[in-house]
Amino acid sequence: MTGIDITAPPATPDFVQFREGFGQRFIVTVDTEEEFDWGAPLDRHRNGLTAVPAMRRFQQFCEGFGVAPIYLMDYPVADSPLAADALGEAIRSGKAEAGIHLHPWVNPPYEEEVNNYNSFAGNLSPALEREKFRLLTERIAAAIGAAPTIYRAGRYGLGPDSAAMLDDFGIAIDTSVRPLFDYSDMGAPDYSSHPLRPYWIDRERRLMELPLTTAYWGMLRQLGSWLYPALKRAPTLRGALAKLGMLERIPLTPEGVTAEEAIRGMDIALDAGLPLLVFSFHSPSLAPGHTPYVRNERDLEAFYDWWRQVFAYLARRNIAPTSAKEILQAVTLA
Repeated sequence: MTGIDITAPPATPDFVQFREGFGQRFIVTVDTEEEFDWGAPLDRHRNGLTAVPAMRRFQQFCEGFGVAPIYLMDYPVADSPLAADALGEAIRSGKAEAGIHLHPWVNPPYEEEVNNYNSFAGNLSPALEREKFRLLTERIAAAIGAAPTIYRAGRYGLGPDSAAMLDDFGIAIDTSVRPLFDYSDMGAPDYSSHPLRPYWIDRERRLMELPLTTAYWGMLRQLGSWLYPALKRAPTLRGALAKLGMLERIPLTPEGVTAEEAIRGMDIALDAGLPLLVFSFHSPSLAPGHTPYVRNERDLEAFYDWWRQVFAYLARRNIAPTSAKEILQAVTLA
């Protein structure tokens, strides 16, 4: 897969086709990572894992709705016995899945300078990105007893050599692309023009992309693909358009998005025929005080209530949960 730049939007997308009866589904992905101060410079040493045991409650909560979360683990989590204690049984029994989530600054080998640019794995040299990925993949496999097949780059930080790396390691699914978001001012990819539908990254159809789901909502949503980026340097105007119901960008996450907003985004995506909704959040939000979204116990209960409302609405619309394993089994290659 040498020469394929996964960060570039496909010129002519080869959309993934699913077998008859697959219908429209959803997955819940969790960026399963260490805790750190989101407002401070990145630090290789100042992080914690106190929120890891809280994943057990979320896992049990999801099991009650028949949902098998995909826990995309980074190195500190995979290297801790806390993760195996909290999730090992669920993963082994098929009630959850494990994937890969690379935070370079806390992932050996520690050869690069810790800074914002290097926090995106795709900005590292191909050799260093690959070695960090190898050690992480092996650590996760040792922790859960099986090799993971799905990847999300930390901070959505893919690079021009990431596709070849994933293919060489036998990864079947990438879910790093976040359509309608542009991180180029941070030295990271611009995903604003990438498709929302799952698509094949290579002609041989060995590696598929499951983009995180985001939708434009509002009276001007048909113009969102050029109007919203044009207002990047005018956040106040973006906010005003959202409040007026004119244009709003809605990612499917409980972090900073209300359940009512998420349902609006889900409706737009589903009514447009999107076959798969990809939800996401960061695992430290499962305990108070680690992210801006869950600061106290009240926020935590609101977080769980968000999922109750979302799961209930999906059930009303007959949108069933699925998993990475089921997605791979449902793909048609004809």
